[in-house]
Amino acid sequence: MPFEAIASAFLAAAPSLTFRRSVAGLPLPSQPPSSFLPRYLPVRALMKRNPKRLKYSAPRFFKKSEAMVYVEMDPLGSETWRLEPVIELIKEGAVGVIPTDTVYAIVCDLRSYSSIERLRRIKDIENKKPLSILCHSFQDIDKYTVGFPRGDGRGQTNIFRTVKHCLPGPYTFILPATKELPKQCIKSGRTARYESRKHVGVRMPNDSICQAILQNLDEPLVSTSVKWPSEDQWMLDPVIIADTYEPEGLDFVVDGGIRVADPSTVVDMTGKYPTIIRQGKGPKLEWMIVEGEDYGGDPSELPFPQVA
Repeated sequence: MPFEAIASAFLAAAPSLTFRRSVAGLPLPSQPPSSFLPRYLPVRALMKRNPKRLKYSAPRFFKKSEAMVYVEMDPLGSETWRLEPVIELIKEGAVGVIPTDTVYAIVCDLRSYSSIERLRRIKDIENKKPLSILCHSFQDIDKYTVGFPRGDGRGQTNIFRTVKHCLPGPYTFILPATKELPKQCIKSGRTARYESRKHVGVRMPNDSICQAILQNLDEPLVSTSVKWPSEDQWMLDPVIIADTYEPEGLDFVVDGGIRVADPSTVVDMTGKYPTIIRQGKGPKLEWMIVEGEDYGGDPSELPFPQVA
């Protein structure tokens, strides 16, 4: 049926029917008129984004209502006043990218549940996968996890003294979470033995930019490393990160320079032994074992340095 006939039928029916009933009762053409077809097909669906588009290469500041905020920083963390708009955005519920002492991370406020869900959608992370938290101090770690054993005078090793020499540093320690941690951040344990418990990875990055942000917030940051959307590889250039993830809803990017593809070393502290389940930038220390190793000894025999 010609389009003009459809329009006439609609006008005749409109006085006696509601808009929805009028439209529902109209015969539809087998193919929409050519004028209804979009002039352009979605580019994102047809081709991979060009990583050479460096439209954020210059330090530009945007109002939140206009566009994504991009802040270029000295990697040493000088001129921390530049971070003030980013800190305010995080407090308001923004999701963005900041540098760490390893690779870049997508972060948001730990107490904003809607921001955590947005982070998952931007990164396209399934809800069953865990998120880490970036902490400014051991006090944060003790609040949201059971913390590191401090020794009880009856043979329990004081791991806390040992870990103090690793943090801040390029390690992620997996610890049992407390009820203070939002459920959006945690998942069941790695093994059947700990299936009923909830664990979370905690980081205390040795990065001046990251620490300057954390010390001005009331809570730790929920985080996940930045990777290519379709590849299991880290994105290391903040300019390309901005160009790729801004269309996905990213609110800000803090540029601390190009990083090296060297993630944190992940140490599982929930079993009998501190076990490395991913070797990264942090070196293996003598009191750690590697996943798959058959240590078979007494945990107290591991050489934990007993220092103040």
